[in-house]
Amino acid sequence: MLKSTLQIILCSIFLNACAVSSSPTENTITAAEVSDSYKTGIVTPTDYKDTVGDTLKVLSWNVEHFIDAHDNPYTQNDRENSGEKMEGREALLVQALRKANADIVVLQEFEHVQYIQQIATDSLAEMGYQFFADNESVNWYMNVVVMSRVPLGIIYGYGSVTTPVKYKDEKTGEEKYETQSMLNTRMWSVDVLVNDDYSFLLTGVHLKAGRGARNEAMRLGQIQFLKGQYERFLKENADKNMLIVGDFNATPGSEEFQFMLDGGSPVKFVDNFEEGVLSHPADAPKWRIDHILPNENMQAELVANSLEVKYFFEKETQRKLADHLPLVAKFITKDIKPIQ
Repeated sequence: MLKSTLQIILCSIFLNACAVSSSPTENTITAAEVSDSYKTGIVTPTDYKDTVGDTLKVLSWNVEHFIDAHDNPYTQNDRENSGEKMEGREALLVQALRKANADIVVLQEFEHVQYIQQIATDSLAEMGYQFFADNESVNWYMNVVVMSRVPLGIIYGYGSVTTPVKYKDEKTGEEKYETQSMLNTRMWSVDVLVNDDYSFLLTGVHLKAGRGARNEAMRLGQIQFLKGQYERFLKENADKNMLIVGDFNATPGSEEFQFMLDGGSPVKFVDNFEEGVLSHPADAPKWRIDHILPNENMQAELVANSLEVKYFFEKETQRKLADHLPLVAKFITKDIKPIQ
């Protein structure tokens, strides 16, 4: 009798389990649900008002050692400690940001996000900048920060990542292999939640400076890592819009820049500038090392002729503010199917 009862119970459990696992409507996640799952639990603030409209303007700018007047005791650097070479530059930046009137601002070589938030509060209060983020270094003062009118979601910080540095020594011809992690706080990605129907992944970068095989290899290692992350994002959502902006320290013809655009990877970005457009140095530009690159999914939303290198002042004043020129671009705030 006991054996018979146990058999009935086991059969009942087995059948119930089979019924749950075989249901076509329960525990089934669609592709659309997977692609939007990163938004789960994220809402807009109750006081948020959408003022963006049909297009969104992005500004990217290396503002050259832009530091506040306060010494960070955990950063040992004479320039950061003293706040030198900042006379009048904050006021100029405020003027430039007013003229730019961008919805999203990404600044490189900026000390920390608290500083840009304070500037926004004190001097740009009516412009509606409500969202701020960065991936600050624990021991250095040149960071990449973002200030936005539109809501930001998850920020992906890469400062804990170690990337490869593989190159041939230019003097000895010896093959070298190193690793580095100290520069990778200067790369991050963040979900930009423009509206209910449109979002994109924004990446801000300030890649390794300098010429020569070792510096180029450092940049290439950083870009290889980023491309791997982008492949992961595209596996989650093949239609994901992605935009990378910043100071690449790489010219359009360089190996590392070309690898970012394609590199035999399924992740492809588009350089929309014509040959001869220059961004550095501000008073006498000789090359372009600053870039705004949409991926193929987001390329269709780039507003025609909106991508520019900007002067907000005459050249001498512009150079006083920063050694790089700012870049701006506008994007339509709804998905447009790419032309095949």
